[in-house]
Formats: sequence, C-alpha cells, structure tokens
Amino acid sequence: MSDAVFSYESLVHALSGAMGSVTAMTVFFPLDTARLRLQVDENRKAKSSLAILAEIVKEEGLLAPYRGWFPVICSLCCSNFVYFYCFHSLKAVWLKGKQSAPSTDLLIGIAAGVINVLLTTPLWVVNTRLKLQGSKFRNTDIRPTNYSGILDAFVQIIRDEGVGALWNGTFPSLLLVLNPGIQFMIYESLKRQLRRGVPRELSSIEVFIIGAVAKAIATTVTYPLQTIQSILRFGQFNESTDNSRLLTSLRTIKCLLVNRVRKSGMLGLFKGLEAKLLQTVLTAALMFLLYEKIASCTFRVMGMSPHHYKKH
Repeated sequence: MSDAVFSYESLVHALSGAMGSVTAMTVFFPLDTARLRLQVDENRKAKSSLAILAEIVKEEGLLAPYRGWFPVICSLCCSNFVYFYCFHSLKAVWLKGKQSAPSTDLLIGIAAGVINVLLTTPLWVVNTRLKLQGSKFRNTDIRPTNYSGILDAFVQIIRDEGVGALWNGTFPSLLLVLNPGIQFMIYESLKRQLRRGVPRELSSIEVFIIGAVAKAIATTVTYPLQTIQSILRFGQFNESTDNSRLLTSLRTIKCLLVNRVRKSGMLGLFKGLEAKLLQTVLTAALMFLLYEKIASCTFRVMGMSPHHYKKH
C-alpha cells in the first residue's frame, strides 16, 4: 500500500497536473478576473467577459486583469499538486490493477478533493483577497484592504479576524469537491470510451475536447456554490454567530443564496457563469492536454510505457 501511495508514478502525475494547470491559468487569467468581479460585486451589471475586462482596463489600468496572478498561481500549483497526487495514489490503492468505473472515479475524486480543500483553503482565501485588492467596486459596502503580499495577508487576517478566517468558505468548498469529482469521473469515462479497451495514447484534440466537456458539465452543476464560496473567501459579509460551526456555515450559505435570489432572481445565482465557463473550460481543456503530454513524455524518459495506466 505504501508503495502505491509514495510512488514515482503519483509524483509524475502530480507535477504534470501542477505544471499544466499553472500554464493554462496564466493564459486565461483575465477571464478569471472578470468572473470574480461579477461574483463578489453585486452592483456590477452582468455583461460579457470582454466588456467587463474593457471596463477594468479603462478604470484600473492595462495590467489590472492580471492583478493577483502570483498568489493565484501559487495556490493553484499547490492545490493541483495535492489533488492529482491524492487522486492517483488513492486510485492505485483502491484498484490494485483492476479496471476502474465511473462510480469509483467519482468517489476517489471526492476523497482527493476533501484532502485538497482542508490543506489548501488558507491559500485560496489569501489569493482571493489579493486578487480583489485595489479593485474599483460598484458596491460601496465593500471595505478596502491593504496587504503588501502573501505573508502580510496571512498575518493581517490572523491578527484581525482570527486563524479560523483562513478557512472561510471551507464548508461550500467541501460541497464543491463534487466539481472536480464530477469532472474527473466524466474525463476518465470519456477516455475509456475513446480507447474502447485498446491501450493507446489519445490525440491532442481528443484530450482537449473531453477535458472541456467534463469541466463544462461540472462547473454548470456547481456554479451557485462557487459564487457563495468566492463571497465567503472575500470576507465581506456579516456572519452570524452560533455555537455550532456547521449550523453557522449552513445558515450563512442559505442566507447568501436567498439574498442573491431576492436581489437578482434565480439567474443571479449564475451571474458570471458565462465568464466562468469561458475561463474554466478553456483552462481545464488546456490543463488536461498539457498534463497528458507532460506525463507521457516524463514516463518515456523514465523508461516506462505511456500506457502504464491503461486500466485506469
């Protein structure tokens, strides 16, 4: 079991996933900026991604769409390394060389997601705030922040809000492990369908398309919770106090969902979805493509067959 968990194979998958995701996110980062503004700034009118980006550039400067790039990339690199490592390690332990199934992929994806959320949420809380710092909001109730960097953000949040604030949004994040779980289930299922039992390396276009389809479905299903997650991480809300953290989290999520529906209707829960789909689908598709190619090349250099995972 330890050999399956601590293996070069899992390490290669983790490094490939991290490198692929960092490259893909860098390419499509401005789209994520547009999505985040629409999610947390309730007074900003929903427009196309290009229109939102044009407003941001006009009001805040040419480099504004890349504000917060470094903390996001650091968080994403750590997060995807943990997720890919856990996913492939747990899969190796669970399957022991046997054929996988969609239900197995989903359960393993959820388990890997839970581990990832608990370990990396503080990084995402900090990067959300740094990414939005200095932004010009339509909502005047949003308080400005003044962090000089990642470490300073950690220090200020712990000092002013307590250590627990670093895990703001953890509960919806735990619910959102369904997103990568669904994504990997669909991705792995489509890979098996395309191979039809024949161990072959998929073409670049095949990987890109199935990566895009998997992410589009997962994102659409879980988007309302992603909006609540962004609001909680930003920290600009009045959280009720209760002896039970679980009850408080459930009450906060319900309150935020209800308030969003009252202000903007049911479609308000999906405000920014177009920007999110455009960004996340393209990012995921490119990430999976780079991940598969990097992993395949690395295994060849190591003298291992690129089809070592044919039963997965």
